[in-house]
Amino acid sequence: MTIEMGHPASTLTIVETAGATYQRAELPARIQAAYTTRFVSEALEKDRSAFHLASGPTVTPQAGDVVVARVTEILNHQRVETPESRKAILFPGAIIMLAYGHRYAADQFLAHVPDSLEPCHLVAAGGVAGTVTVQHADMDDPTRIEPLGLLADASGIINLSRFAPYSLNPVPALGAPAEELEAALPGRPAVIAVLGTSMNSGKSTAMATLVNGLTNAGLKVSAGKSTGTGAGNDPMIYVDGGAAKVLDFTDFGYATTFKLDFEQVRSLTVNLVDAMAETDTDVVVVEIADGVYQGETARLLRDPLFQSVVDRVVFAAGDALGAVGGVRELQDAGLDVAAVSGVLTSSPLATAEANEVLACLGVPVIDTYELTSATVSTALLPQDWRTS
Repeated sequence: MTIEMGHPASTLTIVETAGATYQRAELPARIQAAYTTRFVSEALEKDRSAFHLASGPTVTPQAGDVVVARVTEILNHQRVETPESRKAILFPGAIIMLAYGHRYAADQFLAHVPDSLEPCHLVAAGGVAGTVTVQHADMDDPTRIEPLGLLADASGIINLSRFAPYSLNPVPALGAPAEELEAALPGRPAVIAVLGTSMNSGKSTAMATLVNGLTNAGLKVSAGKSTGTGAGNDPMIYVDGGAAKVLDFTDFGYATTFKLDFEQVRSLTVNLVDAMAETDTDVVVVEIADGVYQGETARLLRDPLFQSVVDRVVFAAGDALGAVGGVRELQDAGLDVAAVSGVLTSSPLATAEANEVLACLGVPVIDTYELTSATVSTALLPQDWRTS
């Protein structure tokens, strides 16, 4: 149902779709799409006339909903990442297309999806909108934005999941028997997970160098990130490292994974590995965001399904204490830690400290860039894979 009200020069169109009523407006002439919205942006470019903006007091955004917003004050984030992963400079008044999402970033912001189209923040340069409630002391205030409306079409509000190339397939339920877990990914390649003590512990760099080393050994490697906040920089460095196939959670329609139901987190991780485990893939390397104490990550590490899928772990740490504590935490959870790497290895003294303690745990410390060696990287593969 469409009802037009008011003077033609200021026409207000009321639209009712699937039982929801909202105000409809045409799209602004120029919109800068962000990385998280790249699949929606492709559809928009093909047929712009099929889309419009939905706003009004009855519109309540949900995680993953696509929002078109005006930049009102440029503070912490001065750029937004484009669908091609270029960092575009923001100007006051710029119109940008983002996705709503919750964000957990200990070094930056804690942010949540607001319950209305009230002014909020650009909480991640990859293209995430939300309301910041907590921030790191060293962070500038978040860049402020004014939502103009949610992107919509004849079927209703656009969520990222509608245009994502991948969707979640069923996985064994929590508490499923061991034989069902083992059958989850029949004939899968070797799987190495990269985890860390926290943000900025060197996970992504260690992962890229590991991918490069395995590729240098003549292996076909797929690489992905199953949790975190949508951004193109990590997938791009996996490509630079030589990965034949690269995916992350945004390919499944998620702007971020913070506050997802745990069933979705475990399903997303398994589905990501499954999507990368093509018939000629030798190794899948998957990064898990944040630190081992972050809520979703801590629970995932102890999930029998995750443990049945992941063969070994490479752990990135910032210092010796973090390395030792992290390895013990992972081993206590029942995971096989192959090596420690990351920011720690930029310090010879910290590396020596960690090596001295980790020797009794059977875990070596390997310089991040030594992982580019075919000999070093293949030694981290599971024993049964190396001897098969």
